[in-house]
Amino acid sequence: MDSQVNMGTKFGVILVSLFLSVLLFPLVFSASNDGLFRIGLKKRTLDRNSWLARRIESNEGKSSRASVRKYHLRGNLGESGDTDIIALKNYMDAQYFGEIGVGTPPQKFTMIFDTGSSNMWVPSSKCYLSVACFFHSKYKSILSSTYKKNGKSAEIQYGTGAISGFFSQDHVTVGDLVVKNQEFIEATKEPGITFLAAKFDGILGLGFQEISVGNAVPVWYNMVNQGLVKKPLFSFWFNRNTEEEEGGEIVFGGVDPNHYKGEHTYVPVMQKGYWQVGLRKFPAIAVQQFDMGDVLIGGKTTGFCAGSCSAIADSGTSLLAGPTTIITQINQAIGASGVVSQECKAVVSQYGEIMMEMLLAEAQPRKICSQIGLCTFDGTRGVSMGIQSVVDDKNSGKSLGGQQDTRCSACEMTVIWMQNQLRQNQTQDHILNYINELCDRMPNPMGESAVDCNNISSMPSVSFTIGGKVFDLTPEQCGHAFSPSGAGNQYILKVGKGAAAQCISGFTALDVPPPRGPLWILGDVFMGQYHTVFDYGKLRVGFAEAA
Repeated sequence: MDSQVNMGTKFGVILVSLFLSVLLFPLVFSASNDGLFRIGLKKRTLDRNSWLARRIESNEGKSSRASVRKYHLRGNLGESGDTDIIALKNYMDAQYFGEIGVGTPPQKFTMIFDTGSSNMWVPSSKCYLSVACFFHSKYKSILSSTYKKNGKSAEIQYGTGAISGFFSQDHVTVGDLVVKNQEFIEATKEPGITFLAAKFDGILGLGFQEISVGNAVPVWYNMVNQGLVKKPLFSFWFNRNTEEEEGGEIVFGGVDPNHYKGEHTYVPVMQKGYWQVGLRKFPAIAVQQFDMGDVLIGGKTTGFCAGSCSAIADSGTSLLAGPTTIITQINQAIGASGVVSQECKAVVSQYGEIMMEMLLAEAQPRKICSQIGLCTFDGTRGVSMGIQSVVDDKNSGKSLGGQQDTRCSACEMTVIWMQNQLRQNQTQDHILNYINELCDRMPNPMGESAVDCNNISSMPSVSFTIGGKVFDLTPEQCGHAFSPSGAGNQYILKVGKGAAAQCISGFTALDVPPPRGPLWILGDVFMGQYHTVFDYGKLRVGFAEAA
C-alpha cells in the first residue's frame, strides 16, 4: 500500500534548497573518549545569486502561500486523518550540512539534519527523469552488501512539488556510528529548481516517529534501540559567525560543555511529532511542542501569548517564524520595510475609530470584528466569513472571498495592536498613526523585510519567555559591534557583499489558527544563539547560551 503524506520537511530545509550557491567545505566526523559522537557541520551563506534564484523560484509558484509546505501538524481532536498543512517561506542566512554514509561500503551523502521531520531520504540511482538527481550523489543499492529490498512507495509533498520514490533498507553510517538495517526513502523524483539548486543531497529527520511517512523508524530511534549512544539525547551547536569555516556540531549521546554557558532551561515536549514546546508568561513551563511565553520587544510585553503559544525548535529552518500580528510589530520596531498592505490600511481608515470606541466601551475584543461585519464569530474568536464570488474581480484578479479573508485578518490584528497601545495610555491619533505604520511593515508576499544596515545599533532586543526564563535576541552579538560581513549578528541577516550588501530581518510571518496555534518556529536564528538539547529520554528540550 502506498504511503503518501502531505507533509513538507521544514521550510528551512527546503528553502535551503531554493537558493544555494557556495560550495560545501569538507565535512568532519569525530568521536572522543567521553562517549559522545560528533558530527561536524559546514554551512553555506546566502549570496546575491542564490537570493535571486529564490525570488525566481517563489514567483513561479501559484501563490505566495504555495512556495514551501513543511509542517504536517497532527491534533488530538479525536478525528482520524485530521491534519493541517502549514505553508512557510524562507530565505537563508546559512544552512548547516553534515555527511553520512549509506550501505556497505558507505556511499557518501551531504545531508540536512532536520528536527522538523522524521524520514531519511537520498536520491536514488533509479531517478531517471528528474534533472535535480543528476547534480547530486545517488544511492546505488547494487554496490552495497547490506542492502535489503523493501519497495513500498512513498511521497513527501512540498508546496513546489513532491519528492517521491520507494523505501529501502541498509546500514547508515553517522560519524563513527553504524545504524543497521535502517529504513529510508530512495527518491526517484525531485521537484524542479527547488532541489536542482540545492547543495545538499538529502534530509535526515530527527523528529518523532509520529510524523514519519510510512511510519518508518527514524535513524535516531535506531541509534537508541541498537545501544549506539550513551544517553538518549542529542544536541546542536551552530556557529553564526559567517566568516568562520566551521559551521557547528551535532553531538549524539550527550552534550559538549564547550558549546554553552551556564545551565540549560528545560521544558517538556507537549506533543510528540515535532520538537514542540510552549511559550507562556512567567512562571512558565515550555515544551517541544513546547509552551512559549510572553514575547517582548525592547523589554516591553506584546501581550500576544498571554493565553500561551506553542513553539517548535527546528534545526532545518533558517529564520524565526511567528504570527503575522507580532512579526509585523517586531519589523516595525526594527525599521524593516515590507510591502504596504492596502487592505490593512483600508480597515484602519474605515473602521479604526469605531474599533477604538468599542474597546474603550469595554466591548469583548474577540467579538469586535464580527460586530462590525468583517468576520463571523464561532463562539471563541472571529473567523473569516468565507464569502465566495462566482466571478473573480476582473481588475484585481481576486475573489471576494480572498478579500474578505484578508480584511478579517487585518481587523483581528488591528484589535490586538489597539489593545496594546491603549494599555500604554496612548492618544487616539498616536494609536491610529502607529497602526498605519504597522500596516506599512507587514511582510510582503515573499516574506522578506529589509532594514538599514546603518541603524543596527539602535534596534531593540526581541525576547521570548521559555520555562520562566527570558531569552534575548539582539541585532548584534553581545559585546561586539555590528559586522557588515554578517559575523556575530543575531537576528539581522546579510545578503551580498560590500556596497551591494543588504541587511534582512530574521523574522518571518507564519499563521497557524487555534487550537494548534498560535505557533512559533524557532529556527537557526534562535538556535544559533542558544545551544539546544533534544532529550528523547525525558521528552524535553533545553536551551542555554551558546559559547
